[in-house]
Amino acid sequence: MPNLNISEIFYSIQGESTYAGLPCVFIRLSGCNLRCNYCDADYTWEEGEPQGIESILSEIHHFDCDLVEVTGGEPLTQEMTPELLTALLKRGKKVLLETNGSIGIDRVPDDVVTIVDVKCPDSGSGDTFHPDNIDLIRQRLQRRAGSCELKFVISSKKDYQWARDFVSFHGLAPLLPVLFSPVETRLASSDLAAWIMEDGLAVRLQLQLHTILWPDISRGI
Repeated sequence: MPNLNISEIFYSIQGESTYAGLPCVFIRLSGCNLRCNYCDADYTWEEGEPQGIESILSEIHHFDCDLVEVTGGEPLTQEMTPELLTALLKRGKKVLLETNGSIGIDRVPDDVVTIVDVKCPDSGSGDTFHPDNIDLIRQRLQRRAGSCELKFVISSKKDYQWARDFVSFHGLAPLLPVLFSPVETRLASSDLAAWIMEDGLAVRLQLQLHTILWPDISRGI
């Protein structure tokens, strides 16, 4: 069976999504098809070591934790990622997947909570959202409630307005958790909070909890 390219495997506190605050094992895959200008994991773009699925499962077995997130980079650029997700589910894990939205999520098992990060214009990767993913998200939610979350990382008022209009146009807020997260070096979280309240949006302000807990550490958190 082919290997996956792994950047790092570590145990930390989940910093994002509706699972924020929970202990979590992270499997960070290497390689990404986008180059977002605020990326905090750009070390994953190129590096990585090959590792088989059984080896990965053996490594995470050392952590006494049933919540596992597969992240990147962009996990869905690797052909074997759906097989890894399935293997984790078979081991009884609660599995999260973070994906950048540019690749169709049709091969992701329904039991995996899929966190789709829609790229806003000021990311430098705007207009990369896969056109099929809105319908795929709706179909997943019909088959399995709670199987998707939507995330927007926001750099500016323009990004905020774009994300607000995206959510409204597709009628997404009543269907699943929608997370608005500021790029901390570009946008004050208090400003984003104010805009959300002014517009009365049914979205969740999301701060990166791991960066608050460990501000001087950039990897393995």
